[in-house]
Parts: sequence; C-alpha cells; structure tokens
Amino acid sequence: MPSDQSHPVLAISGLEHRYAHEPIPAIKVPELTLQPAQQLVLTGSSGSGKSTLLHLIAGLMDPTAGTILVSGTNPHQLRGHTRDRFRGRTLGMVFQTHHLLMGFSAEENVMAALMFSDIPRGAHGARSRALLDSLGITTPTRRVEQLSIGQQQRVAIARALACDPALVLADEPTASLDPDNAEVALDLLQQACRSSGAALLCVTHDRRFLDRFDRAEHLLAPHEQLQKAGGA
Repeated sequence: MPSDQSHPVLAISGLEHRYAHEPIPAIKVPELTLQPAQQLVLTGSSGSGKSTLLHLIAGLMDPTAGTILVSGTNPHQLRGHTRDRFRGRTLGMVFQTHHLLMGFSAEENVMAALMFSDIPRGAHGARSRALLDSLGITTPTRRVEQLSIGQQQRVAIARALACDPALVLADEPTASLDPDNAEVALDLLQQACRSSGAALLCVTHDRRFLDRFDRAEHLLAPHEQLQKAGGA
C-alpha cells in the first residue's frame, strides 16, 4: 500500500501506555513523526518501552492516552476485522524471533501475509517467490525450520514486505544474529524498504548501526524522564 504523500507515515502525539496496577507508565512519547520512505532507528535501554511502542503502533494494544496515526488513519478507532485488515495492508513487521509458521515452507509463510492484500489470490505464489528470490532464498518450498537463522530472517523480511506496506516495524531485527549476518540482514532490510518505498522504524538497544539510518533517536523510559526532569 503506497503511502499517502500528503501525510506523515507515522504521527504520534501525547502517547502514554500504563499497564494495570503499575504506578509508572510503561512508555511515554510526547511526539514522534516519520515521513514516507524515511528510515528511523530508535534506541533505548531494556525496559524503555521499545517493543510496547511497536505493539501500540501496530494496533495490537490500545494506548492509555494520546494518538497514533499511520498514513493518516488512527488504527485504534478501527475494530475487529477492519483493524486487522488495515494492519495487514499498511504495516509490515519483522521481529527478533521471526514468528514464522513452522511446518510451512518459506513460500507459504509469505503467502500467509498476502491474504490481507488486494493482490489476486492466483498471483500470491509468484509474488512470494519473487520476493524470496530477491532476498537470496532460492528454495522457497523448503520448510522454514530447515533454514538457517539468517535465511529465516530473510523470509521474515519478505513476509513483512509482501503487501507493499507504507511502514515496516522492526523489533531488534539483528539480535539473534552473529555480527556478520547482522550486517547482511540489516542491509537487506534497508534496501528492500528503499526499493518498495516503505518507511522503516527499527528499535534496538544496539547502537552500532546508528549511522546507517536517516534519523536516530533515543527513547527514555518514563522513570528516566522523571529523573531528567527532576534534575533540570
């Protein structure tokens, strides 16, 4: 889904999420904006709410306060199947542990994502194979558990890009890889997003890759924000 160029692909304002019975919010983001095709890396210490932020953007959780707009739409105002379909068409997600469907082939994993697209069902196989081939997966019918960790990461990237999303969310995408494979995986992810025109929001605690992105920002945990404000 090509992004509407009249809107930021992501616009966050006054965001806060608090888990039940917790005195301090899990995350607070006063403002964050990402433009179409822009690539942003967001660093933060453990507990700063990086994964929570991605779940909120994806509409997998509802915020306690504030607004999130993805391509001009607030996913939290959508319900049920409508929200699921919006997420599937607009967002791609790459996770640290991939969350691939074991027992299924690489091609079938990508085709599962295409269920949410407007691409005719008869073209799903060809689309999946083309994406996998572009990422160096030449055995699309092999079950994913038979692939190396690096190959599984490539399948996850292909799946994230299957529906031509406006925004790709990547949660610690290199954490399970050795340094050489981490470099390759990040190269593939960034180049694939550039080729498709998708914006990329990558959250990580690893600061080695900051200079590879258009923007780099740091997410403070709410208790760190309180300490900073108190020391001001």
